[in-house]
Amino acid sequence: MFTKLPLKLTAPFGLLTDEAKLAFRSKPEGISKLISTRHIPENDNYWDQYFTLFDTPSDVFSLISPHDIRRAFLDAPENAATLVRVVTSRLFNLVSDHTFPVEQTTTSVTSYASSLIKAATAARNPTKEVLNCVRILQRVLPVIFEVQIDSEDGLRVVEPQFVIEDEDDHSEHEAASSRSVESKAKTKQTLPSLGEKLFRCIMDLLFCCGFTLPTKIQVDHYKINYVIWEKGVGSTVDPGPNAQYDSNKSRCCDSSSSSSPARYISPPASLFSKPSFYTLHMVRKTPRRDVLTLLCSLLNTILNSSTPNNLTIASVAGKEKIQELALVGMCLQVLCVLLDFQSGPAKDVVSGNDENAMSMPTAQTNAFRYFLAKLHRTQDFAFILDGITSILDQQLAASNIILPGSRRSIPYIPETIILFWKLIELNKKFRAYVLDSDKVVDVLAYLFCYGLEIKDKPQQHGLCRSLSYIVQTLSAEPAFGNKLCLPVKISLPTKWSTPGTAADVMITSIYSMMATTSGAMTSLYPALIIALSNVAPYFKNLSIVSSNRLIQLAHLICQSPVFNSVIFHHLSDNPNLLYAIIMAHKTFQDLVREERTRHEDSNRKSNLGETDIEAGDVQAEKARLLRIESHRMESSREGAPDDEDVEATSTPSRKSEKARGKMRERSESSETTSSAELLASAGVGRSGFVPTQEWVYDSLPLDTVMLVISELLPKIQSSQLGGQKAPTTGEVIDFLRTVSLVGVLPPVPPLHPRKFTWSDASMVWLTSLIWGEIYVHGMSPLGIWSSTNVRLFFVKHTNSQPRQIAGTMSHVVGELFSPARQRPEFP
Repeated sequence: MFTKLPLKLTAPFGLLTDEAKLAFRSKPEGISKLISTRHIPENDNYWDQYFTLFDTPSDVFSLISPHDIRRAFLDAPENAATLVRVVTSRLFNLVSDHTFPVEQTTTSVTSYASSLIKAATAARNPTKEVLNCVRILQRVLPVIFEVQIDSEDGLRVVEPQFVIEDEDDHSEHEAASSRSVESKAKTKQTLPSLGEKLFRCIMDLLFCCGFTLPTKIQVDHYKINYVIWEKGVGSTVDPGPNAQYDSNKSRCCDSSSSSSPARYISPPASLFSKPSFYTLHMVRKTPRRDVLTLLCSLLNTILNSSTPNNLTIASVAGKEKIQELALVGMCLQVLCVLLDFQSGPAKDVVSGNDENAMSMPTAQTNAFRYFLAKLHRTQDFAFILDGITSILDQQLAASNIILPGSRRSIPYIPETIILFWKLIELNKKFRAYVLDSDKVVDVLAYLFCYGLEIKDKPQQHGLCRSLSYIVQTLSAEPAFGNKLCLPVKISLPTKWSTPGTAADVMITSIYSMMATTSGAMTSLYPALIIALSNVAPYFKNLSIVSSNRLIQLAHLICQSPVFNSVIFHHLSDNPNLLYAIIMAHKTFQDLVREERTRHEDSNRKSNLGETDIEAGDVQAEKARLLRIESHRMESSREGAPDDEDVEATSTPSRKSEKARGKMRERSESSETTSSAELLASAGVGRSGFVPTQEWVYDSLPLDTVMLVISELLPKIQSSQLGGQKAPTTGEVIDFLRTVSLVGVLPPVPPLHPRKFTWSDASMVWLTSLIWGEIYVHGMSPLGIWSSTNVRLFFVKHTNSQPRQIAGTMSHVVGELFSPARQRPEFP
């Protein structure tokens, strides 16, 4: 008697729409018809269910699988083309229809039940149909592009491939058979393609009142209103948050990414030769007003998300907060993709000669990069810098909390870091504003703390590499070096906290990233070494800890240019570093001894011909580079200004006899100072060269350091032997504060900071990093990239290892029973 009771109770209320959804997977009139039945007409009633059946994104992604689309594309390609044409046609008609959009209420249990009740009625819901059109395109387009590229590469030859172009007027062309062939061709060229019209429609939906914007800002009957979403850059009006509008914005932004998936399903070699025409159209053909409105909307949405009240407890984060986080992450992804795009004609224009060549975007190459570089208002710069530092501060607070997991980690930190990199790269005025602000040292601390947090995760090493390039970019500016004497004001985690100034934080962080990763991040070392070399002339009052870290770095990579720069520019201002150098004099003497034993072999290899280099001889290649660099340094010294020569000749007894002897003794090795520094920055050469210990010993310039040791060590030793009481460490440091080696050291060399320069390989790497982050975010159950093939980067799937009970218990109790925590037994 009660077996049919649930059906009788719920059927009148329309709560059994699951039956139709299950039938879509199992019945012949469902998804199987798309594959089995050929040439389904566009006006067939079969297509109506695609607009009315689905209620949520999960319905679309569970009922339409990528395997279904692949089978339809290969077995019935005309049906796949018809599906896209029907969906896009319905979308275009709905957006222009006066019934769209319908009034949307806040999401609750009552409203959800009401939507289920209305789902079974005949009442039409244009907003639901628009959302279903967008969801279907997100599911279908990535798979179609993927199979299309596979077919173009010769993996499978099928019928003429479906191309997203304008085919809406087939019936009109057939009816007008009297037109000439020339007229048809002319009409075909002037009509916009289906892809262009789809981008135009998605842009309109992003600024549609009642769908993504409040209805109160609608002017008369014009529902498409290009106004900036939130206050900030270019706007002082804040329409207020709305969870449903944020969800629709996220869906539309996601659609713009799904319309250009050729970036991540193409091999890296074809990124510049075969650009994505859809992204190319967006960055070059979008009207100026739309570019500015979208750019400011994306920026403001990202930066306004960093308000203090957004640092919510993870367990109580509501649906509105989750929607906001999803929207911010999607805005960052879209903005990073647009600002990174430099394929084909969208590449920046290079001006100047080879030495002073500069590349800058134009409004014709990439309008988004161009207008971002044109920001100039100080209040906009302050808003951007405050927003980015606030996001980084939230992430630092989440990782520094006492109770792990009590604060939600920021899911879009990688995209935020890349956005900051693009800002300081493209906008020179913003870079100058950041460097003049005291917050630049806080930004440096944030970046290093995040790098230390992820350094032990191999999947995050690409982001660590971007952090090293950002630090190198900042270190090339003199204003950045002058700020390193300031203290870091933010509260750092105890495990990474370093007493002293920002320079101390920088040195200890670089040491931790290089010495504690067991060589797993060798690609970062060149940029970090160059960054230290760039800022070394500005080091003052280095702490004992950072001074010892520099000595330890000398053991690892022999970074003598850092010591030379400190000695030349701020000798007496760094007594702790001088004391550490003197205490490690035996180590430096051993390095010099090793250098001398290998110097003869280096001179012999320097005579090798180009044949050995072509054969892959790494030592010969290095010797050739050393000769070229030494000749360049000699020519630069010959062309020095006359006033430097006057200053040198006017100083009596510039070098002592002992100093001149030492300089003559190592004259050959001192000429290779900048050469070794140049080769250290190269990282990995064309023959797979990685700096080894032998190479480092052979290229290490230690003349300046050994001069300092030979001058100061005897004085300290004589004071210890001559006096009745040996001087304390404090007294030695006080003595080092007063030393001056004028007349002993050679003339101060000019500063040549080295900036990070882009190459085609680095552009491909960054594109792979950005799309890799997008791919990872899109691999969620409702992600648009799930079950798709990737060619831009390699995806490695690892099986999660279940934790052992013993290990878990020992972690919980703090390893109370480990040998290290046992109480010692006294006899």
